Amino acid sequence: MRPLTEREIRAAFVNCSKGEATRLSVPRDLPEQPWDDLDFLGWRDPKAPDRAYLVTESADGVVAITLRVPAPSAARTARRGMCAFCLTVHDGGVPLMVAPKAGKAGRQGDSVGTYICGDLACSLYVRGRKDAGAAGRMHESLSAEEKSARVATNVATFIARIKS
Repeated sequence: MRPLTEREIRAAFVNCSKGEATRLSVPRDLPEQPWDDLDFLGWRDPKAPDRAYLVTESADGVVAITLRVPAPSAARTARRGMCAFCLTVHDGGVPLMVAPKAGKAGRQGDSVGTYICGDLACSLYVRGRKDAGAAGRMHESLSAEEKSARVATNVATFIARIKS
């Protein structure tokens, strides 16, 4: 992924108002992000733990979405879970992140959800740059590039559902 500026990120949100995009927290360390190793940029909002954001590049340009993250519960975190983007298994579970749909449907309350690594570090997990612990990655014969392509496809599919 190419390095993005705060202005590019804020302008790319498809499922929130321009005012909301202006007010949300963007990582202060954008220049230090491992851009070459990212299929998407994802982060949790330090001011609002129930919010997360995801930014990626597509044929249409840069696309960003807002996500809601439910508060953890003992029942949900007690078992293993697998991320739908990168297929990393986490012992503490994987949160269901929910994105309002874009446009009129989103304003009427329609949303789309999927299970995503709680730290949104999928790109780093598939490249072996971050360890998920004891549960970790399943053994696969795919190369890191093939896993990365799968992550990009899964993210694009999720965003297409939000934009439709």
